Amino acid sequence: MFVTEDGRNVLFTFILVSSLFLLWGFCNGLIDVMDKHFQDELGLTKAQSAWVQFAHYLGYFLMAIPAGILATKLGYKGGIIAGLLIVAAGGFWFVPATKISEQVRHGAVSPTLAFVAFLIGVCAIASGLTFLETIANPYTTVLGDQRYAATRINLAQSCNGVGWIFGPIVGSVYFYSKDAAGRSTGSETLYIPYLAIALGVLVLAVIFFFAPMPDIKTKDDYHLDDGAPGYSHSIWKHPHFVLAVAAQFLYVAAQAGIFSFFINYMTAEPPPIPASWNAAMASLSANAGFLQEWLSGWLQPHKGGAGFAISDKGASNLASLGFVCFLIGRFTGAGILRKFAAHKVLGLYGVLNVVATFLVFLKLGWVSVVCVFLSYFFMSIMFPTIFALGIFGLGARAKKASAFIVMAIMGGALLPKLMGYVADLYDMSRGFAVPMACFAFVAFYGFNWPKFSKAESMNGAKAPVLH
Repeated sequence: MFVTEDGRNVLFTFILVSSLFLLWGFCNGLIDVMDKHFQDELGLTKAQSAWVQFAHYLGYFLMAIPAGILATKLGYKGGIIAGLLIVAAGGFWFVPATKISEQVRHGAVSPTLAFVAFLIGVCAIASGLTFLETIANPYTTVLGDQRYAATRINLAQSCNGVGWIFGPIVGSVYFYSKDAAGRSTGSETLYIPYLAIALGVLVLAVIFFFAPMPDIKTKDDYHLDDGAPGYSHSIWKHPHFVLAVAAQFLYVAAQAGIFSFFINYMTAEPPPIPASWNAAMASLSANAGFLQEWLSGWLQPHKGGAGFAISDKGASNLASLGFVCFLIGRFTGAGILRKFAAHKVLGLYGVLNVVATFLVFLKLGWVSVVCVFLSYFFMSIMFPTIFALGIFGLGARAKKASAFIVMAIMGGALLPKLMGYVADLYDMSRGFAVPMACFAFVAFYGFNWPKFSKAESMNGAKAPVLH
């Protein structure tokens, strides 16, 4: 699976590139538990806090095309190093941004200015991640046998899932921490994980500078590069690519909405929790040793007066459980994709997520809560599989096509604001109608991909001449 057509073993290169997926998974995991922090600290509504996602995905939108151009000119290694340096700059920016935020309590700085300062850092880091995703995603598909392209990108994206698990855990400590008096200290410590990211990616940039990274050419199934008659030479003439851009836009919209409002859902929608559960958690925390700080404060009195509810900190940690489901979906999905056609698996998972989000919409108590976690599982294979299906057979133009598919991540900037608006009007459960519609389109794309691509499947099928 990691041997190229000319006999080169590229397993080490694959492992190194996969580390980038771990990085942006961790960064995304932090972003996904940040909204509630700003709602509490700066008095924002759900729709207003979604500017965090807007700034994050705006970075992807603005830098996707420049990243694709740079990848073409500098090759895979040069583009990756450039992306890592931009991420480092964004991480360092969080230090002065946190200093600005600390002045809000003294009345020296407006909450709006503090929020904008953080948004600049979020956008800067996303700009660097854009370089990494634009290059690393298509690179994994060519590091070995073409038949296993979807499997490889899903394996690499499993590292993304690992990072997403630890992001919310770290976020719960630094975004929702409290001092001995019960006062929130999140605004003072928010910069710490980002400073660590900045230092870590500088080390990673040095490793990539000295690492071997062969510039492997992708197979040109549609003959876009050889001038053969009867073939379409523009990537926009290929429906399987164009609709992949649309599917990715809507998938990331659904993913960003569910991830960013997870804490809002878990703190407001589940039924009241019995007092015995709170007593058990308190006992566990008291005897947990060095884990006491992490385990304390997961529950709080229910606003309805009966029982307990999940706290912001508890929900932030539960987000990691959601990402465990996401990671399990990635690993099992990679195995499933070795045996079944990628487009069929994508279509099936899309339908199952329509069902899961519909059950959340219906407000069925703990059944709906479980369905939120199931949605994480069924989302797991969507991004990498849409990516692999979209660039199928495009040869050297895969880098350019990759840039547009990454640009489609902008969906994560726009649709969460709509989901937040619906939640502000009604409640968080009703907001799940937005991702439900998005998943329906993903299912449509998956099941109809053979018609759009004129190929039976990705498993070595040749694309016919397009007249």
